[in-house]
Amino acid sequence: MPDSPVPDSPMPDSIEALAQLLSENQPVLALTGAGISTSSGIPAYRDATGKWVQSQPVTASDFKKHEKVRQRYWRRSMNGWPVFNAATANLAHSALAQLQQKKIVSTIITQNVDGLHQAAGSTDVIELHGSLAKVICLQCGDSLQRSDLQKQLTGQNPTFAGEPVLAGPDGDATPVDHSVSDTAFQLVNCQSCGGTLKPDVVFFGENVPSTRVDRCMAALQEARSLLCIGSSLSVLSGFRFCREAAKQNKPVCLINQGQTRADDIAAIKVSADCGQSLHTLLNLIYD
Repeated sequence: MPDSPVPDSPMPDSIEALAQLLSENQPVLALTGAGISTSSGIPAYRDATGKWVQSQPVTASDFKKHEKVRQRYWRRSMNGWPVFNAATANLAHSALAQLQQKKIVSTIITQNVDGLHQAAGSTDVIELHGSLAKVICLQCGDSLQRSDLQKQLTGQNPTFAGEPVLAGPDGDATPVDHSVSDTAFQLVNCQSCGGTLKPDVVFFGENVPSTRVDRCMAALQEARSLLCIGSSLSVLSGFRFCREAAKQNKPVCLINQGQTRADDIAAIKVSADCGQSLHTLLNLIYD
């Protein structure tokens, strides 16, 4: 979450205490959220108290049912994609990758759809909510790269390409000029069957595929602790792993600048910047 203190919050635990606990409870399963990527230029949906600071994202049902919703989504995505796609891994991604390479961290479960863990060198990454780099057809199941679709979208909509926008989370963007209707935006359909194209991500209102959840639960079973980084854990799809870890009597540890849904079950919470915390953690464990 964004770097902002929470009034009347308890005194944060120290990074030294976290390093000690994780050293004694390896391997560590990592769970990451939007806060780990904000310093890469990708905004988060919520503030430090968990309140929405961006408009709520489109729901799966609305996207599938209404053409005008798809026009609105793809217009914003077409101009948000270049900024999103240009984002690079930051100190937090790099430090976590090194912790993984040194066998302290086993699997990384990420709620993000930006691919920055892999860009930093992490290998065993479960993308809980999918990847924005891929697009699928809802009818025939064909897939294509988002970068290829971008060429088609801009080719079909030259008047919209490059319009001034404000960057938003997950490749979203808000047009500065609200006078131009979304209905003028030309959708691109599947070249194989003419079906509806959708980013290969879990939209709000959709369930994470059960096979993916099973992989995450298996990784938790093998781990001795859970470290949640940069997430308010407001969404059940991520919070469920905290509940399961607590049920298994495995310490739940948090690095997050702001409130989280797991504050009351956490063994340790470090309220500090994700990148600096993970970098310090890496140095402490190998000091």
